[in-house]
Amino acid sequence: MTRRLALIIGLVFIAVAAGIVAWVLYASAFNHWLAVHTGTVNEPGPYYGFWSGFGSDIAEFGIIGAIATAAYQLIKKFNCHEPGCWRVGNHEAAGGQFFLCWRHHPDYHGKKPTAEVIARLHREHIERQEAIHAKLRDVHERLVERVEEHGGPFVVADMPPPDAAPPSAPPSAPPSASARGGTATDH
Repeated sequence: MTRRLALIIGLVFIAVAAGIVAWVLYASAFNHWLAVHTGTVNEPGPYYGFWSGFGSDIAEFGIIGAIATAAYQLIKKFNCHEPGCWRVGNHEAAGGQFFLCWRHHPDYHGKKPTAEVIARLHREHIERQEAIHAKLRDVHERLVERVEEHGGPFVVADMPPPDAAPPSAPPSAPPSASARGGTATDH
């Protein structure tokens, strides 16, 4: 167990113990305050105060619970993918498959990224992008050479993308009556 977790558990325990001691020392005042604020004091009848006071807030507790759940899920979506880490994961790892904080990212080695680390990672990224583009240029050049060798009717650069709409046909005259299957005298 980490020291921070042990410290948090110890502080929570001390706070709960202090609350119990305060309740025991001032039991009558605390119990009366609790009864008044929850509405369980026999005002005009049994539990009337509860349902017109504290009990009517049950729906609001549901709304607050839904908001807290949404906030938790939002935090969970953006936090570090390392189990148990609550830091924001804004550094991609494994090609964008994971988002990690600076402490768990493998390139940072548990330290905040320095200017040297950022510059090195940027250079590596540029080199990878240049290698990809060089490979694409080579493939394109080989394809153009192959088309030119075989006397293709078009140049690859002039080829429309595969999802482009086919060229539209020139406008034509409306179909004649004979094309519709009738005669010109049909009305």
